[in-house]
Amino acid sequence: MNKANLIFFEGPERDHLLPLTYTKPCAKLRCGILELGEKWEKQLDLKASFHCSEYLQKKFPLKTGVQNLLINATYMPNAALLEAVKMLQSGEGLQTKGQWIALIIPEALIGRAEEWDTNIKIQSFSKDLTHIGRLWDLLHFNATEIEQDFLRITKNRTSEELPGNTILTGEPNYFIEQGAFIGAASINTSNGPVYIGKNAVLMEGSLIRGPFALGNASVIKMGSKIYGPVSIGPHCKAGGEINSSIMQGYSNKAHDGFLGHAVIGEWCNLGADTNNSNLKNNYTSVKMWDYALDHYESTGLTFCGLFMGDHSKSAINTMFNTGTSVGVSCNIFGSGFPPTLIPSFVWGGIQTNKAYHVEAAIKVAEKVMARRGIVMQEADKNILRHIFKITNKYRKN
Repeated sequence: MNKANLIFFEGPERDHLLPLTYTKPCAKLRCGILELGEKWEKQLDLKASFHCSEYLQKKFPLKTGVQNLLINATYMPNAALLEAVKMLQSGEGLQTKGQWIALIIPEALIGRAEEWDTNIKIQSFSKDLTHIGRLWDLLHFNATEIEQDFLRITKNRTSEELPGNTILTGEPNYFIEQGAFIGAASINTSNGPVYIGKNAVLMEGSLIRGPFALGNASVIKMGSKIYGPVSIGPHCKAGGEINSSIMQGYSNKAHDGFLGHAVIGEWCNLGADTNNSNLKNNYTSVKMWDYALDHYESTGLTFCGLFMGDHSKSAINTMFNTGTSVGVSCNIFGSGFPPTLIPSFVWGGIQTNKAYHVEAAIKVAEKVMARRGIVMQEADKNILRHIFKITNKYRKN
């Protein structure tokens, strides 16, 4: 494979990964330390653009070349897959079970997926794959991906020193980036590595069990209890008790309360003493709403908690049931358990359930982003407006 122009394209997984993919391409989802696309970019030493839903394209633009390497980033780059992709020539592609993983095509074929089967020489890939096909796969593979990303990021590099007042249990399987601060914390690497990003903070009394990753400029509050695998993206605040969860980035769970087997999008805020259930009382498999199937689907998992789209928030003392899906720009409050399917732009909980007007939601999002020094662009606003329209059928009023 020559240095082709790298593009991440969307496969059928995209609709199964809603509501997280309402606001971003699949390649921008985080599993492990890195986003799915970042794993490929690091391995191939290429910077990618995106071929995604039209309403997302302005924020995530497409850059084409004479020859283009298209990759479905929901298939993660293990050694065998990476080798197979590097062996591809122009006009060739990899498939698994009839689904495209990667292909090299000219510019004219990029938007004509219906012609790929007849114009591309298909090579079947039958070796083991790590594939994010459903929301809960992000959790299922998070431990392995923290470990793999840890190796990718820290290879041939030296960690900052661990402060003397830190309690370390296990081997020194940690990496601390420059500018990170660690108070009198306890770090246990017995079950996996611990990664602390640039300018991140572990406040005093933090109890951390790997596998664990803390993104750049994120903060773990005092006395927090973190049971890996947990991945906290950049610019987050996390506290209380967290178990087997992912925070994509720019979100807060700064207070006491339990978050377990959960994936939280960007620009979310969980109010004080927000808790989610991750285990049914009868210990049966948890069901989750699947937007692609338009019905609930069994996850096959005993432990499965909360999945929350970007810009959503919960008030103090909010309780989420097992297997809850919260859409984009929701404001959840009130006593009792809200439904396990909360559509995008919903205001309220079990007692009150009305539409959260999109322009009001945008004003709040602008203020939230400004607090992190980020100006909300018109492209971001238009994405929310489009999501409001296409999700109207799920709201009661």
